[in-house]
Amino acid sequence: MNVIRSDRQGHRRPGSSSEDTGTDGARINVVDALRGSALLLILLVNVAFFSSGFDFHLVDDPARGALDLLVAGLVELLFAMKAYLLFSFLFGYSFTLQLDSAARRGVAFGPAFLRRLSGLFVLGVLHAVLLFHGDILTTYALLGLVLFAVRRIETRTALLAAAAIVGVIAFVVGLAAVLGATLVPDEAAALTDGARSTLALRGGPGAVVLEHLRSMPAMLGGLAVQGPLAFAAFLVGLAAGRHQLLAAVPAHGTLLRRCERVGYPVGLAGAIVFAVGGGTANLTGLMVSIVTAPFLAAAYAATLLRLFTRWSRVADAFAPAGRMALTNYLGQSLVCVLVFTGVGLGLVGRTAPAQTLLIALLIFVTQMLASSWWLRRFRYGPVEGVLRAWTHGKRTVRWR
Repeated sequence: MNVIRSDRQGHRRPGSSSEDTGTDGARINVVDALRGSALLLILLVNVAFFSSGFDFHLVDDPARGALDLLVAGLVELLFAMKAYLLFSFLFGYSFTLQLDSAARRGVAFGPAFLRRLSGLFVLGVLHAVLLFHGDILTTYALLGLVLFAVRRIETRTALLAAAAIVGVIAFVVGLAAVLGATLVPDEAAALTDGARSTLALRGGPGAVVLEHLRSMPAMLGGLAVQGPLAFAAFLVGLAAGRHQLLAAVPAHGTLLRRCERVGYPVGLAGAIVFAVGGGTANLTGLMVSIVTAPFLAAAYAATLLRLFTRWSRVADAFAPAGRMALTNYLGQSLVCVLVFTGVGLGLVGRTAPAQTLLIALLIFVTQMLASSWWLRRFRYGPVEGVLRAWTHGKRTVRWR
């Protein structure tokens, strides 16, 4: 495999084959780096659901002290409802790169993309049952069908549709709050369920899988909000891809600074209301976050893009993890299962939020190093290679 270095415009020179390439066939380094950053943020949010059975039931572990609640609250404030929006934006952006790649090579896009989505769906089902009941891959696979169906949508229409989706979901959640609906109608029962879930996750493989299956209805209910918002981010990513926003980041400096100037005050204000109000357990705070989280996610993206273009070595450090995003996403869940559940060390319910975050950071740093090592030897990540073979109907994977 050829060694490739970043240039100043955020591209990678030819030598790496992938769908995430610009119109000249060169891999776009900042796309990979931004995806790697999104993976870290997602892990910082998701790790709480591995480390405690209470979080999935939207209640705090009663054993937590004030410092624990503060750390957990900061994660809610800064990353919850934002991390997956950034990742979803990149899904939509990469969709445009895949369309361009197919057009350059003169091949039909639809059949391969639909096979890819079917592979993602199967991986997502296995992931949800065996590793993490909060899986997003199945949702992406289903929403990908809708994105494919509207792939010729006008850019302006895509942005208006995204705004409309966010507005409708916020209105419905706000209306539910006004009518007195609540996501935790019986806190005592939720605490009992949280203790039961924690105990179940300390069991062996059978107990862990059974707990994941038991949690499926609640997970599907959460997707009623998360799914449409993810699709709205798809559409924004599609619009950005049409204008090749990430292919020439310095040329869009004014737009990025505007995202920061507006996104941080609006997004952080909404995030404070969201976190102080009880996070996703409170419908009023959730409504505020639905409206304001996209602003903060956009501000994060703008800051990271400016950072990556100014210091290319930082981008180079995050990019390998992003190039192997699917492998690393599944790998994060596997490692967390081995660390927190009874399948491995059984630390569920036994680590403070600060310790849990430290474990997450160690996992991600290890993934960064492992991804860099792997991609110096192979073209694709392990799962990416297998999915690519399925997508293109090949029996073997050309790793080099």
